[in-house]
Amino acid sequence: MAQEPAKAEAAVAAPKSKKKLIVILAIILALAVVGGGAAFFLMQKKEDAHAKAKPAKEGEAAAEAEEGEHEEEAEAEGHADPKTALTYVQFETFTVNLLPDPDEKFLQLDLTVEVKGAELAEKFKTQMPVLRNRILLLLTSKKASDISTPEGKTQLSEELLTELKKPLTANGKPVKVTQVLFTSFVIQ
Repeated sequence: MAQEPAKAEAAVAAPKSKKKLIVILAIILALAVVGGGAAFFLMQKKEDAHAKAKPAKEGEAAAEAEEGEHEEEAEAEGHADPKTALTYVQFETFTVNLLPDPDEKFLQLDLTVEVKGAELAEKFKTQMPVLRNRILLLLTSKKASDISTPEGKTQLSEELLTELKKPLTANGKPVKVTQVLFTSFVIQ
């Protein structure tokens, strides 16, 4: 007789546990649907914002964009104008002592310069000792604390760009350097 009430309790407990399982699964499914819908909605808004921002930028710089498109098309077809095609000139590694701050540290730096035209890139290579001297003088005037932050690196890049744009000869024209890129930057 004692076994009969135990069986009855087990029969009552089984439907309750199934109900709990169904409720839990329904909640999980509802959360997944809501989460998926929210993700879709947010992604859709980002795409709309990008689509709206793009025409505004095009309106502001239509002439510039048109000129860039022609250059890109020419480069894609392999007919890029060698005088205006962007060319990269890589410098040998710079290793310099930095100003004491309070400890003495050194900087090991690899950089690449973006110039307009293969002709200018060749001129850069022939003038490499002059350019390296300019860069070394600028780098040795820095403290580690000045150039260890992202803002400091950006400022250093801008200073290097200004220094490299200076004419290579006494009466020469400014050099068309468009960008200074750090490929390795180690302070120890």
